[in-house]
Amino acid sequence: MKCQGKRVNKPKNRVVLRGKNMTSKSLDKVLQKQRVAFNAAPNPAWGERKSKLIKLGKIIADNEQKFKEVISKDFGNRSFVETTMAELSIVQAGIKHALKHTYKWMRTKKAPTALQFKPAKNVIVPQPLGVVGIISPWNYPLQLAVMPLVGAIGAGNRVMLKPSEYTPRVSKLLKSVLGEVFSDDEVYVATGDVDVAQAFSALPFDHLLFTGSTNVGRIVACAAAQNLTPVTLELGGKSPVIIDDGANMKLTIARIANGKLINAGQTCVAPDYLLMPEDKIDGVAHSLIEQAETFYPTFAGNPDYTSIIADAHYARLQGLLEDAQTKGASIRVAGNDDSQRMAKERRIPLTVVTNTTPEMKIMQEEIFGPLLPIVASETLADSMDYIQKRDRPLALYWFGEDNAKRDYVLANTISGGVSINETAWHVVQEDIPFGGVGPSGMGGYHGEHGFKTFSHMKGVFLQSKFSGGKMLYPPYTDKTRKVLNMMRKFM
Repeated sequence: MKCQGKRVNKPKNRVVLRGKNMTSKSLDKVLQKQRVAFNAAPNPAWGERKSKLIKLGKIIADNEQKFKEVISKDFGNRSFVETTMAELSIVQAGIKHALKHTYKWMRTKKAPTALQFKPAKNVIVPQPLGVVGIISPWNYPLQLAVMPLVGAIGAGNRVMLKPSEYTPRVSKLLKSVLGEVFSDDEVYVATGDVDVAQAFSALPFDHLLFTGSTNVGRIVACAAAQNLTPVTLELGGKSPVIIDDGANMKLTIARIANGKLINAGQTCVAPDYLLMPEDKIDGVAHSLIEQAETFYPTFAGNPDYTSIIADAHYARLQGLLEDAQTKGASIRVAGNDDSQRMAKERRIPLTVVTNTTPEMKIMQEEIFGPLLPIVASETLADSMDYIQKRDRPLALYWFGEDNAKRDYVLANTISGGVSINETAWHVVQEDIPFGGVGPSGMGGYHGEHGFKTFSHMKGVFLQSKFSGGKMLYPPYTDKTRKVLNMMRKFM
């Protein structure tokens, strides 16, 4: 079977790490080393897992400033505050949550036993899977590498991690700091370009988690399928925002703008487009631009505003705008910064696109940048119809005060996750799963859901010495049939 999909181009204007080439053979040697280590101790006690989580938290805390600096350098500019808020704080919260709850998640759990099988018992035994592979993306290069690592370690696994080639400085630092506290047979970081990523995804892991684009996700899933490796895919898509007539517009505008502009829109759950009646579009577009200019009085040279990751991504976003404008869209741009300086810094301010049509590329592709189209939709039914006819998104947002409408939207849309009267915050809740559905992904993690993703929940039947099962042994008699008929009444 041949895996279909576009080959990912190597990033331009990125620093490429030089050194030992991670061939498929060398990666396989690491995998075998980890598998031998796992087989020697396949179910580490809580004390060992706890020790690893504590070491992970400490080494990241000790290197917080370095992570801020290298992430900013890899982007061209990334706000230190955003890195603290969206990466370091989330990682430390996830580790603390795991330290508090993993011992309970590890316990053997009682399960109901049907009456006809008593006094036997059923239990569920959480069991580590073995060696877990993690392929992490560039947009949140620390958080999206370490959060699944927390779940995998807590579940008792060995881990191989492949960070993105778009953020080579972060990858190098991750390899260095994790190498200080973990041996290669515990946690191993594989650095390199697309060829390394392709070889990595073809390894026979016991589970593989990939975070990235839907197109590359298809390739990864296909490669994993050759080994029957189960996968968790955290992908993306076009996450819609529905604004109800009764929404508090002051809060709504600020929260949409904030969710869109964090990391300059390079967030998998960023609002991708808005749905609202046509007569409200101009007012909302104007308010969004005003809010963006309040958040960022200037965009060029502003240390709080993040650059687009690479020239190719910057050109792609500009291409989406040119295509939309050519097809009749109206473009509104926040701020009044020098365009040449903005291009040099790869910064794009909030850009609101109106008069959109389905034929525009901006309405067909995940945007992954600070461009925000608005789609005319006169009624809630129209909005629901628009969403339901398209690929299931990673996130969906609804703003309003009418609980009946809210519940109608929740019941009649399918998305990876939802925030109500907010954007993106559902992702950082440790007690609910984060994941996609359909083209936006499969499976989920975070908190206990991450523990279960990286565990085998083994069902065990404990037979009693007082079992009446011998009454069903052959040779079969009328007595056997009577016992069987009696049992069936309880099924």
